Amino acid sequence: MDKIHLYDKILSPMVTEKSTNLSEQNKIVFKVPREANKTNLKKNIEKIFKVNVIKINIINKQNRKVVKRGKKVNVQGYKKAIITLKKGQSIDLTTGI
Repeated sequence: MDKIHLYDKILSPMVTEKSTNLSEQNKIVFKVPREANKTNLKKNIEKIFKVNVIKINIINKQNRKVVKRGKKVNVQGYKKAIITLKKGQSIDLTTGI
């Protein structure tokens, strides 16, 4: 697999209050493309970050409509993956890829 192809499966890390609390449990949250699946994500994350992935949960956020300035606007949905790492391992998101 080409390095560029590996990085295509991870769009960005999600740094929120909830994801920061999950990091205490060796879990990391990434935004991934809609066509991503668990097996490909596991292989790619293990190759890129050199960690052992125990479990992956994928959440599909649907498109939704929001009213902004009196107009209905569609907000694009996305898919996020919660990745559980082996105990004692971590990924430092502040250094970049």
